[in-house]
Amino acid sequence: MTAQIDEALAKVPFQITDPERIPAQRYYDEQFFELENDHFWSKVWQMACRLEEIPEVGDYTEYMILDKSVIVINTPSGIRAYHNACRHRGVRLVNGPGHLGEGGFICPFHGWRFNAQGECTFVFGKPIFDEGVLAEDEINLPQVRCETWGGCAFINFDDDALPFVDGLGPVKAKMEARNADKLRMDWWYGTVLPTNWKLAMEAFMEGYHTMQTHPQLHWLSPRSDLGADGDGRVPDETESGTEVVNRFIDFMQRLSTGMAGMVHPTEAEVIEKLRDMDAPDDMMGAITTFFATASDEIVKDARERGVSAMFDINKIAAEVPTTQVEFIFPHFFLLPTFGAMSSYRIRPLTAETCFYEIWSLGFRPDDEEFDTPSEPTVLPYDSQDFPEVPRQDYSNLPIQQLGLHAGGFTHMRLSREREGTISNNQRLIDGYIAGLDKELLTKAQHAVNTGLDSPINDLPFGPNLTR
Repeated sequence: MTAQIDEALAKVPFQITDPERIPAQRYYDEQFFELENDHFWSKVWQMACRLEEIPEVGDYTEYMILDKSVIVINTPSGIRAYHNACRHRGVRLVNGPGHLGEGGFICPFHGWRFNAQGECTFVFGKPIFDEGVLAEDEINLPQVRCETWGGCAFINFDDDALPFVDGLGPVKAKMEARNADKLRMDWWYGTVLPTNWKLAMEAFMEGYHTMQTHPQLHWLSPRSDLGADGDGRVPDETESGTEVVNRFIDFMQRLSTGMAGMVHPTEAEVIEKLRDMDAPDDMMGAITTFFATASDEIVKDARERGVSAMFDINKIAAEVPTTQVEFIFPHFFLLPTFGAMSSYRIRPLTAETCFYEIWSLGFRPDDEEFDTPSEPTVLPYDSQDFPEVPRQDYSNLPIQQLGLHAGGFTHMRLSREREGTISNNQRLIDGYIAGLDKELLTKAQHAVNTGLDSPINDLPFGPNLTR
């Protein structure tokens, strides 16, 4: 069996043979991009929408991935998904979000109609068609596999795929303990990046870039375990506990304005009140005291405001620890700090462009009304209207894509300790392109769905560091 697996993997163009080196062509080669389209995106579970996009029965939205379009709709029997094409001559039935009227989905070309259950309810001039052409299984909308988790709907074009939750691994417990399904969006941005989709994702799989790309976050945080930066600067470890706390509050406020959901404005307001608090004079003791106190105060404030979804942050952090960025294969991220989260989704457009979305998510008072966005605010990737942190990332990614074409650059060179999620994810993509067994691929996702700064993990196939 191992020999057969190795033989299948060897047929993948630009296969990863060394887990610490990723061939550059995987980020721009058209043949490799087409293989991803045919053998990867057609087989993986992918986040299609947040459920608050379709809160009422009859609400629907459109999910697009490459040339495929899917209707995701809230029906009386739950969330369903259908291929977005009239069964007559292929016209798309919807373009974007909406609400299903009494007539159902109406084809704008010849008027065929379909209800929320995907049943064809009207064919104009039925007698002109042969009966076989109008058989139910011929004219009802084909369903797309759809499952819900974490406040989102996930779809899969593979009818034989294993259940979505089977591939989640440890991230399932982390997010469920933090009531991720109760989070609601404050805002939603999108942009087209002149960058391969994998390259865009990999910027958020490691924190190694923070020192140079986000210096305002690196040097406001109380410590860096990687030592001095290029100018020889190191964090000041002679500060008092109160000074450390104040610097960390500065850090949290900058993170809130720069990334919002990672520290929600309601949380930032609570944190600001802790300025000048007493704390142990050793740095880590001060940080621990600050986080414990801040977490308790944030929970207290949320519950006083009527937020029943708020969990005991300190208790859950001890029982089910998480990192600041959690990856959910193949293209979805959740970024927790206290109660709120940021979220990312990345979709390929071409071999060297992608659509990148960011959500700011938080818990709301149970009785609070809110005008939830149904579509992202789409901005140019270099827009100053983006928050500070993604704006800094977007400045790097286009020139990284260009740099991959430079003569002499053949491979990414990864840290086995801090940039492992990049390698883990890329090797799993090889498994899909090679057509490996579904159970093997699902098991491998457990080693891929890891958090920020994870090491290179062994997968149940292919090249590993320990083999």
